[in-house]
Amino acid sequence: MKKYIAFLVLISYGLMGQDGVMTPQKLWELGRVGLDAVSPDGNTFVYGVSRYDIKANSGNRDLYLMNIKSGAISQLTDLAGGEYGAHFVNGGIAFNHGGQLHWIGTDGKGLKALTNVDGGVSGAKAYAMADGSLKILFSKSFKTADTPGEMYPDLPEAEFRVMDDLMYRHWDSWDDFESMQVCISSYDGSPVKSFKNLLEGSSFDSPVPPFGGSESYTLSPNGKYVVYETKMLTGKDFAEQTNSDLFLVDLSSGNSSNISEGMEGYDKNPQFSPDGSKIAWLSMATNGYESDVNDLIVLDLKTKEKKHVLKSSGLYDKYTINSFAWEDEDEFIVGIPYMGSNQIFEVEAKGNSWEFEKISKGDHNHNHFEIAKGGLLVARQDMNNATEIYFIKDNGKAKQLTHINDEIYASIGKSKVEKRMIKTSDGKDMLTWVIYPPNFDPAKKYPTLLYCQGGPQSMVSQFYSFRWNFQLMAAQGYIVVAPNRRGLPGFGREWNEKISKDWGGQPMRDYLAAIDAVAKEPYVDNDNLGCVGASYGGYSVYMLAGIHEGRFKSFISHCGLFDLESWYLSTEEMFFANYDLGGPFWEEANAASFSSFDPKDYVQNWNTPMLVIHGGKDFRVPENQGMEAFQAAKLMGVPARFLYFPNEGHWILSPQNGLVWHDQFFGWLDQWLK
Repeated sequence: MKKYIAFLVLISYGLMGQDGVMTPQKLWELGRVGLDAVSPDGNTFVYGVSRYDIKANSGNRDLYLMNIKSGAISQLTDLAGGEYGAHFVNGGIAFNHGGQLHWIGTDGKGLKALTNVDGGVSGAKAYAMADGSLKILFSKSFKTADTPGEMYPDLPEAEFRVMDDLMYRHWDSWDDFESMQVCISSYDGSPVKSFKNLLEGSSFDSPVPPFGGSESYTLSPNGKYVVYETKMLTGKDFAEQTNSDLFLVDLSSGNSSNISEGMEGYDKNPQFSPDGSKIAWLSMATNGYESDVNDLIVLDLKTKEKKHVLKSSGLYDKYTINSFAWEDEDEFIVGIPYMGSNQIFEVEAKGNSWEFEKISKGDHNHNHFEIAKGGLLVARQDMNNATEIYFIKDNGKAKQLTHINDEIYASIGKSKVEKRMIKTSDGKDMLTWVIYPPNFDPAKKYPTLLYCQGGPQSMVSQFYSFRWNFQLMAAQGYIVVAPNRRGLPGFGREWNEKISKDWGGQPMRDYLAAIDAVAKEPYVDNDNLGCVGASYGGYSVYMLAGIHEGRFKSFISHCGLFDLESWYLSTEEMFFANYDLGGPFWEEANAASFSSFDPKDYVQNWNTPMLVIHGGKDFRVPENQGMEAFQAAKLMGVPARFLYFPNEGHWILSPQNGLVWHDQFFGWLDQWLK
């Protein structure tokens, strides 16, 4: 058994791990690459690289420009703070920095501010008009309700909140009595100060919180129309429904129309066609179901005809579309979760249907993409490599363009990643990733971890996480088993939907089938099996702790749901709870979800060491869930530890907290499995 290394000792030695393997320190040294935009001629692109300073406990993102053909690179920015949302306009590049939109020439000169809006702007985008002018779209925060201080101005030291409805907090933030709303302005050579608020007089948000951004609104090529997404609901209605809508605004008259009226689920990411005659967007059909199939809708603005790409092609039960870009008036490039990885397809209209052709190849996640001259630019990653930017030619051949992390990866051994099809308890084939330690020796025995995915409807793809990093786990000497259990996209609509109202049923049997199948291998140490996961994966850990029948010797649950009844009354997005669990626990129809699949009801069977991790600002799965699980374990006499981050939410985002997280995570596993 390895000795547990205390964090302070780890810090004093500079977090030095074994030579030749991934370590937590090296993970934070990696540059995090993001593709921003391609130039109008398709020959160059701008991208960002984020780097983190452990001592300062902060990060910074700089922008770079690359010529696709020559590979020549120039650094555009070196400013304090980060630069985001870069895009080409007026012969240079506009980007968001310090709460304002800026512009810089492609030679890195001529830096200037395009906006100087009081209070700052978010997600700003500049559009060049045919007459040479610039229009700027952005979102800005507006006060829409009285603050506590305004309620009692004569009691300035009082600390309180008064809640009269739901959604008083969301994910990791309390209601700030303000709304983000879309605004438009024109740049005339001096930084913009005045603007028109397109949602003025309302309290609705655009983008829709908590994760909406600049993809939620766009300007037509002729500058006459704006389309934006909003959710015209408040309080309890907002908490229970996912029905967002898209509004088309005529900027000359100010009139707006709901172009997604009657479409009951999320309607997102509006984009005008190149000639401005059509609008396309992603749409879910079911109100309240956040993981429904995303169809691509195409609206002809003249005829008002709407086409549903997946439904009209007979592929609604097979695919869901994560992202898209117009290639031509009747052609798209789309991103689709597909059999354990994110892949890119070309979609072309064929009469009343659409033809799908897969472009990308290999077991990689092909994430954000941009259409370039002669092919695509793609942000690509896999379980052994953080994101780099690749150029995919029309024939599907890929060439790596950025090499930000080559030096670090050249110094470490890579993991073998195996793709297995494992039979489930009901005879289905389940894609399961098995990740092996570097220099794996089949003659040896290795402790093995079952990884439980969160979401719950979130594919176990070729992702490269900076927390749940399989390469790092394998580098510490563990085999990792990562099943695509029931309830994940990429394997058809039926497989994705089989988790709702069955959280603790077949998905748990899928997990056990995966670990049992791999455990038959002679190189798996069956006396040292662990189980780890976060969110729904953390719920899975708690659930399996009560039903695993001695398989596992250690558990780690991060932000897991422990008591479904108390969680139901303390979480915020009720549509998720209502759809996946069936509704309130006091309604008889939902009794099975709460009585059969509630981890707290199996605590009497807990007998395995458990590390519980939770954040104090996690309002999606509030902190009491972790506290209750830890307390239950201790009262049962089970070895347990509670790792608490008071200022983190559902994720651990601070660099120093991230290092503590990994030290505690691997320290716990080393203590109980090695």
